[in-house]
Amino acid sequence: MDAENAQWDAPGGKPPVLSVSQLTDLIQGTLEMAIPPVWVSGEISNLSQPRSGHVYLTLKDDDAQIRAVIWRNTAAKLPFDLEDGQEVLCHGQLDVYPPRGSYQLVIREMEPRGVGSLQLKLRQLQQKLAAEGLFEDDRKRPIPKFPKRIAFVTSPTGAAVRDFLEVMNRRWRNVEVLIIPARVQGEGAAAEIAAGIKRANQLADKPDVLVVGRGGGSMEDLWCFNEEIVVRAIAASSIPTISAVGHEIDVTLADFVADKRALTPSEAAELAVPSMPEIQDRLSGMQSRLATGLRATYDRAASKLELLARSRVFTHPFEMVHDHQRTLDELDAAATRAMQQRMQQAQEALARRAAQLEAMSPLAVLARGYSVTRNAAEEVLRDPSQVQPGDEIETILEKGRIRSRVQ
Repeated sequence: MDAENAQWDAPGGKPPVLSVSQLTDLIQGTLEMAIPPVWVSGEISNLSQPRSGHVYLTLKDDDAQIRAVIWRNTAAKLPFDLEDGQEVLCHGQLDVYPPRGSYQLVIREMEPRGVGSLQLKLRQLQQKLAAEGLFEDDRKRPIPKFPKRIAFVTSPTGAAVRDFLEVMNRRWRNVEVLIIPARVQGEGAAAEIAAGIKRANQLADKPDVLVVGRGGGSMEDLWCFNEEIVVRAIAASSIPTISAVGHEIDVTLADFVADKRALTPSEAAELAVPSMPEIQDRLSGMQSRLATGLRATYDRAASKLELLARSRVFTHPFEMVHDHQRTLDELDAAATRAMQQRMQQAQEALARRAAQLEAMSPLAVLARGYSVTRNAAEEVLRDPSQVQPGDEIETILEKGRIRSRVQ
């Protein structure tokens, strides 16, 4: 039974008796008819995002609060992430949630207060990728000074290509430029740019430098270079990358993650290749400095050679030979004198030693009239008990020997 027919059941014309469901339906119908879809501003709190994809939250201000819900299909289309404390402007319809008997705001649209949705989405993605370290300076690689092959991911019909090639031809023609076509604006552009970056890295003849960019435009026009898929593709590139998006005032996340940021596509060409006139001027300067240095080296060598040519060793070469010969003769004479002196000293020392030995020699004693007697065992006799009658003995004199027998 609906709320309109509830009075038919009331006995005796008394006020109708409604069930809870009937009363809830009555309130819901009254709210829908009395309050059309509204815009509501407030602060997000009690944010809940379960795996179902629906979003539940509370909108509040200083004096009141209201429960709200964003169904999955609407939540998937929001261009920014939600967080507690965020100021938002919501458009939706009041609804009654029968299981709890509470009313809620069913949000159909939402945008941030004080900042556009694109700016907020950009800020949130920048914070997320920065936390991963994708923008750190220590990840940046130097751009090769003399590349032989450059790939440019961009629209082949845009002004960026013409400007890039014009500057390239003026500065340095000894390089091959490969244009990898991709849309650089609108839906699907980010996927094409990311695919172009990946394709450049898969080439058999890999480029030395990769340029990614386009000409100027609005923030919406350049938005594809803020997409996460493009930023991660640049970060994953093994080729040193130059970001050349828009004009000097335009800044995208591609600029933060690239190894080098160019303010314009024209500047990207200046960063990618050297200037031939500058190289020629530098070579001319080096040639001049080299010639000056060689002349200075030659002059120093010539002066040193002239000094050497005037030196005594060249002007009177044999005088030094004679000087050395004279020195050798003096050294030889000194050595001879020293040897003779040492020999004389040795002979005198030997004579003294010989005299000392001579004085101590038994033969010297014999010369003074003494003799030495030995028995048959050649033992020197010092005591008569050393022999027996009939033993032969030998007496040694200064001049000869006498053999005798003991009686």
